[in-house]
Amino acid sequence: MIRQVILSKQAEKKLNKLLEYLEKEWSVKVKHDFILKLDTCLGTIKNNPEGFTQTDMIKGLYKCSVTKQNTIYYTFDESSIFVVTLFDTRQNPIKLKREINKRNRKR
Repeated sequence: MIRQVILSKQAEKKLNKLLEYLEKEWSVKVKHDFILKLDTCLGTIKNNPEGFTQTDMIKGLYKCSVTKQNTIYYTFDESSIFVVTLFDTRQNPIKLKREINKRNRKR
């Protein structure tokens, strides 16, 4: 069974901002290349969600590096992959913990 990928509102918002930034500040090609890398990562996660590192923040929260600068954090069950957030690794890690904790409280 292939799992469905679901983006949280936060992940969707951050992805859209990132894609706009890449196109505006770099190029359409850079944006396209990022999308291909993201699709590859999500395909790998769908096939083997436990194949990536589980974080120590929350049990069942995994991370996958899309690029050196961007990591996706996700959870999964039998039918879906839930992308909690997309995080710019150059930011303060405390901000990531706040994002994850905020998302976890909403569940």
